[in-house]
Amino acid sequence: AVMSPAMWKWTCLVSHLLLSATVSPLGRQQPLHPKRPFVSFTGEQAEGNFNHLVVDERTGHIYLGAVNRIYKLSSDLKVLVTHQTGPDEDNPKCYPPRIVQTCNEPLTPTNNINKMLLIDYKENRLIACGSLYQGICKLLRLDDLFKLGEPFHKKEHYLSGVNESGSVFGVIVSYSNMDDKLFIATAVDGKPEYFPTISSRKLTKNSEADGMFAYVFHDEFVASMIKIPSDTFTIIPDFDIYYIYGFSSGNFVYFLTLQPEMISPPGSTTKEQVYTSKLVRLCKEDTAFNSYVEVPIGCEKNGVEYRLLQAAYLSKAGAILARSLGVGPEDDILFTVFSKGQKRKMKSLDESALCIFVLKKINDRIKDRLQSCYRGEGTLDLAWLKVKDIPCSSALLTIDDNFCGLDMNAPLGVSSMVRGLPIYTEDRDRMTSVIAYVYKNHSLAFVGTKSGKLKK
Repeated sequence: AVMSPAMWKWTCLVSHLLLSATVSPLGRQQPLHPKRPFVSFTGEQAEGNFNHLVVDERTGHIYLGAVNRIYKLSSDLKVLVTHQTGPDEDNPKCYPPRIVQTCNEPLTPTNNINKMLLIDYKENRLIACGSLYQGICKLLRLDDLFKLGEPFHKKEHYLSGVNESGSVFGVIVSYSNMDDKLFIATAVDGKPEYFPTISSRKLTKNSEADGMFAYVFHDEFVASMIKIPSDTFTIIPDFDIYYIYGFSSGNFVYFLTLQPEMISPPGSTTKEQVYTSKLVRLCKEDTAFNSYVEVPIGCEKNGVEYRLLQAAYLSKAGAILARSLGVGPEDDILFTVFSKGQKRKMKSLDESALCIFVLKKINDRIKDRLQSCYRGEGTLDLAWLKVKDIPCSSALLTIDDNFCGLDMNAPLGVSSMVRGLPIYTEDRDRMTSVIAYVYKNHSLAFVGTKSGKLKK
């Protein structure tokens, strides 16, 4: 598999954003090759931090989500189009937003931080979601960033009141004969009554259609969403689920998360708060979200636990890595970066590890758990839904690799952690991002670090 032009251009851009020097395997800094200067691009304003980046794999055009701006760049980082998204008069306490009804809170000029940027290839449009007005999204034409639609009239149009750029992750599931779906996952910032933490939405062909971003299914009792119960916040006041990465594979959609938990340390009578990294899995066709399962993931090397997920990327194994892992070259592999420990989400330790997971092995662990629960063994074991002690109910049915749940034994947690294979550790310059691909049967990974280095 040869690196595509778009992939190479993306790598160059990532190199620009992350790189100050290349690092040899021995850790010595090497000067950049003088004949291959890196192209750079600087935003228009001091406030215009870059939040998200997507590359059109057909054209190599780059779309940058920034504060108050969406940029379209050529593959050599020349500005082609700029679309302004803010600032505007707003107050984060206005719900619904003041663009829908009068708000008694004082309004002030507020920046619009880009929180999600996705290319909808089928309809040739960009989905750009921001922090203004409790998190609404624009649909922009890829060619010229012309605004095709901006739904804001219904409560499902507001995705999240959180202002951090890394608080929303979306995955598009595409169909040839019907409207696509957008699975969207978001931190809720203590407002579970307003925002589901995961939901699936309609992506209509018409950007101004009434059903755009409506829940795929919604009635009085069941909907295509998961909400965090309000009483969870009485146990952990700052509880939230932080979504680090998402993707689709086979019949499932996956999100990689970081979430707080209360645990009792060995020998202690009091509980303390730690963070646990978990993989969440849902069936693409599950409109009632009965297939929700989450499994803890982590990594260990030389007795050191790496449990705080920093970044992840889905790739293929490639022939050489596949042989050593005992899988096929086309099997999905998750490249993940964890930092040491479980306690410091906001200020992670610099010790970090690059670890790989075989997705099939995670799915096998989930299948084992589903089979045991449907035999009536154990409890649902999902602490944040306060259903830890609800026993599993037995049912006589066959659970295969593509089982999508029933309105029983759901949502379900896996208690035992799936451990990744550590392939590289860094003790001083924390790894913060990763991409990977296969080149001539070899698996290659690029890792970005806290200080702006790129390691290949």
